[in-house]
Amino acid sequence: MRNAIGYFVHHQGRGHAERAASLVHALGPDTPITLFCARDDIFPPLPEWARVERLPSLFEAQGPVPEGLSTVRTPPTLHCAPLGWTQITEAVATLARWFHEARPALFISDVSAELAQLARIASIPCVPVLQHGDRDDPGHMAAYEGAVGILAPYAAALEQPGRSWWMEDLIFHAGGLGVAPAALDKPEARRALGIAPDADLVLVIAGGGGEGTPAPPLSLGARAEPSSLWVTIGSVTQAWHDTPPANLQHRGWVDDASRWVAAADRIVSSTGNTTVHTVAAAGRPWIVVPEWRYFDEQRWKARMLGEAGAAVFADGWPASAAAWQRLWQQAGKLDLERQKRLVDPDAAARTADWLRGLIARSWGAQPSTTPLLRAVAS
Repeated sequence: MRNAIGYFVHHQGRGHAERAASLVHALGPDTPITLFCARDDIFPPLPEWARVERLPSLFEAQGPVPEGLSTVRTPPTLHCAPLGWTQITEAVATLARWFHEARPALFISDVSAELAQLARIASIPCVPVLQHGDRDDPGHMAAYEGAVGILAPYAAALEQPGRSWWMEDLIFHAGGLGVAPAALDKPEARRALGIAPDADLVLVIAGGGGEGTPAPPLSLGARAEPSSLWVTIGSVTQAWHDTPPANLQHRGWVDDASRWVAAADRIVSSTGNTTVHTVAAAGRPWIVVPEWRYFDEQRWKARMLGEAGAAVFADGWPASAAAWQRLWQQAGKLDLERQKRLVDPDAAARTADWLRGLIARSWGAQPSTTPLLRAVAS
């Protein structure tokens, strides 16, 4: 039976790569996987049955584009398909050649609606990864309608309304896939970070895919709580009019974000996938403030976290101390066990079983030529 899988991994952030690595390990050596990505340095350690094939980026132009091609309309079935980008031509050729030579059982797209459609056109069964947001446009729907299954890396409790019945039949929910935070002990985490055991620690987690979290609202919140320690990790955008108090510390990017989450008493965050599931696994009074993303992805995720009773959805940054106080009062009433249930510790194993089932149903148990694992010459 066919068993090789091709897997496109978006190189923005780390969540896509972490999901892929967890699935590679869960599928095991009987399922050789070729990961296609514009970067090969964002993956956690991979086993010998996986390899990374570098693709040119589909999203950043390399060199000038003829002006006449840059103004051609894009049909609604496509999102990012500019004309005259030689690296896109190279990437599509690499994938099409691999489809032909490897004859894979499945192609996973995390995420590109165009590549999901390419797999379908090439007659390869595809599983697109589903993200939150307004994705009922023709481009996304073409990718979903052409799929044999749809992978949602979040709990069913966070599913947004309005999915078609046929989508509901295809969707497999895997809450926290790729995010497996250790059950860190708060006192141990504080000792490692040099945080006093009795400190009231408010952690602000800024996302990695946008322009950063604005500093002035954080100064307002910290100044209103002089006996608390406010710490930010990630990208914070400064402003000339900001007057930060002494109890607000900006740590920037850190390698031990999970430890900071474990050490915190209360958390404010954006709603990137890794951040959401890391915080949910810990269970804390939690305010979510979505960053701008295409298709309102983070806004939808924040809304669903609020409706699930897992976090307090702040529709924009608080502009006064009183606004912060109202949000914290709501956060103090959250059911923290409900947060923790959003993360399935067996998500990778369950997803691997689901993928094997898709392959079996798609191809049957008939033997086929062993898929090629060698690199495709570019």
